[in-house]
Amino acid sequence: MKPILFLLTLAIGLSSASCRKSASSATATQGDGTSPADKPLVIGVAFETLQTEYWVAGFEAIRADLKQRGWTMLEAVSDGDTNRQLEQVKNFITRRVDGIILVPKDSKTCLPIIKAANAANIPIVLFNRPADKSEARSVAVVADNFALTKETVTYLVSEAEKSGRKHKAALLIGDLGDINAIGRRDGFDAAIKGKESVIEVVARIPTEWSQEKAQSGIVNALQAHPDISFIFTSSDFLFPSIVSALKGAGKYHKIGTPGHVILGGFDGDATAYQMLKEGYLDATGVQDVYFEAKQCIDAILDLRAGKILPELIRDPGFVIHQGNLEAKSAQMWGAQKR
Repeated sequence: MKPILFLLTLAIGLSSASCRKSASSATATQGDGTSPADKPLVIGVAFETLQTEYWVAGFEAIRADLKQRGWTMLEAVSDGDTNRQLEQVKNFITRRVDGIILVPKDSKTCLPIIKAANAANIPIVLFNRPADKSEARSVAVVADNFALTKETVTYLVSEAEKSGRKHKAALLIGDLGDINAIGRRDGFDAAIKGKESVIEVVARIPTEWSQEKAQSGIVNALQAHPDISFIFTSSDFLFPSIVSALKGAGKYHKIGTPGHVILGGFDGDATAYQMLKEGYLDATGVQDVYFEAKQCIDAILDLRAGKILPELIRDPGFVIHQGNLEAKSAQMWGAQKR
């Protein structure tokens, strides 16, 4: 081959290789919600429980989003068993999934799971329940439990102030091994601080997210303090127990009628929506399950692209009450379950 022709051929070859490398790099690092056309992603989704409507709604929202993107979802539910969840995630790792979305039992027991994903260089994002501080690397998409509870209870206190009298209150506390429950408890306390002339907390009921403990706790509280007129639950999931206890005590009345107990909650489930519609529930703090699902999946894309993300991505949520029910119900995930 003549020298000039050889050089020309070499230049064309190098140019083509450069273009191929550039295109390959662009495809590997895209973060616009699409996957490479030749390789739909496989995402392992491991939930600790599907016990409540919120977890079911979150699971379904993630599944729907992944399906819309044309990706594959591997599913696992550990039913509260942290060892089982670790094995489930190790199975995802063995199958070389492209990312993992995890709902752990609590903030501590998930650390070995996160470290296993880190060791395999697989991005892991926690849905609605963050991990403790450690050297393990993860991103969590979570509601601002403190701020949303504070906003919700502040609204309830304003309703109590309209009555012109002091209210005795009961607080149903979640499992304090769950950082979300701690944030909700602290948000409640922040909202009533300085409002002692309006709210006197006479019962703090530990529920550990159990209907049985919630019901026995609120029944006992109503027996000890029949004049309780303000109840806040750290999860709408517990409303059936509260309603049952109130009915048993003859204290379940609609807003604006004599004897109404001011009621508030957190989550935004279908029971809360029905109680709002029927006029029994004053307000609840709504977690935006669709926002959180999308943010989890987008975070996996961003991590695969090498982007640096904050440890926490906050879902601000919103308070829904009688005054904005019509305007906000379309955004409430529980309203879509009816």
